[in-house]
Amino acid sequence: MNDPKILRSDPARARKGAVDRGRRSLPALESALALGDRHRVLLQEVETLRSKRNEASKAIGAAKAAKDEAKAQALMDEVAQVKAAMPEKEAELAALDKELSDLLLGIPHFPHESVPVGRSEADNRLVRSDPEPTPPPFPLKDHAALGEALGLMDFGAGAKLGGSRFSVLKGDLARLHRALAQFMLDTHTGQNGYTEAWVPYLVRSEVLQGTGQLPKFEEDLYKTATGPAGTEAALPLYLIPTSEVPLTNLVRETILEEAALPMKLTALTPCFRQEAGSYGKDVKGLIRQHQFDKVELVWITKPEDSLSALEQLTEHAAGILRELHLPYRMLELCTADLGFASCKTYDLEVWFPAERRWRETSSCSNCGDFQARRMNARFRRGPKAAPELVHTLNGSGLAVGRVFAAILENFQRADGSVEVPSRLRKYVGKDVIGPAKTKANEGY
Repeated sequence: MNDPKILRSDPARARKGAVDRGRRSLPALESALALGDRHRVLLQEVETLRSKRNEASKAIGAAKAAKDEAKAQALMDEVAQVKAAMPEKEAELAALDKELSDLLLGIPHFPHESVPVGRSEADNRLVRSDPEPTPPPFPLKDHAALGEALGLMDFGAGAKLGGSRFSVLKGDLARLHRALAQFMLDTHTGQNGYTEAWVPYLVRSEVLQGTGQLPKFEEDLYKTATGPAGTEAALPLYLIPTSEVPLTNLVRETILEEAALPMKLTALTPCFRQEAGSYGKDVKGLIRQHQFDKVELVWITKPEDSLSALEQLTEHAAGILRELHLPYRMLELCTADLGFASCKTYDLEVWFPAERRWRETSSCSNCGDFQARRMNARFRRGPKAAPELVHTLNGSGLAVGRVFAAILENFQRADGSVEVPSRLRKYVGKDVIGPAKTKANEGY
């Protein structure tokens, strides 16, 4: 969450952050500002009552020691009055604490001052771009039509198993998909200095709250049923929407040593999203599936290093696209298009020639101390130094399904086959993927 000190000391800055993001969070912010004022007044009243109680209690002992029973009795009467008033005040304070916390959890991260101010994605800033490739001299198929024509991509089987927005890959396309993920992991761990992690795909609600998916985006999450009452399984668990969630939460409730920073983590996991707010969008193909694989990149840094870390993380993701010879462009998102937990984001988009459009394959974000405050993730600069909040960053390195789809479209050939990018050939074991040789497996 945002630093509550900003709301107290610089409400104008907080309001500007909410306005620059599109004003949607402004009512919640105004409520939080007003509630914060009430909270401070009530807290002072409760602390005054506690102080009176403690001082009177000490004085009772002194009066009794001096055998001044009258004074001791008067002090005991005073303590009784204070104790009688405290429960109501403390209950009111606890309710205000909860209400204020809920409001703060729902307010998005204020943008970094370097982020361009804008009203929609149309105001995102183009940082760099490859030129749009010249179309080949044959009719192009989109990745879904191409995969189905090869007999190696089956949306009907996916729908039979899981419903809409699921798919099945077969044979060489399944191998290409796996090869792509392996290539990404090998590059990030072997060249870019990331430590690979294998993490749970089911997590607790407080873990999702730590990275900002809860409470705001619960409708997009898959939630398990509860288990037997009285057991740990009775707590509902959530399928992860991205491995950013478990990777970042590895440092929750932790005080790291300065020497441990930066931490650079990566993981390949399936990701599960209901896409509740995207009904009717990209229903064809692999672009917006309920289940997809992604290689995630996460950094944990010192505050002064997070802006430069974002540049490095984004470059690591972009490097994969260059290695695969995929045309791409880089955008800096404007204030209105930032993700909930991000204060600064770059998007990487790849050219899809059959659609003649750029599509996002990675979003690389600096979350500052927004997630760290929710997770209580800190570091210490020295043995006697006070703990400070870390900064967290994350980005797709990359979304496997979308890059896979881009490869099919950009490397298709006139005869309907697909050339395997040179960097993937040792993983796939061939240079070209052609139609399935048998249809014996059709129908599953």
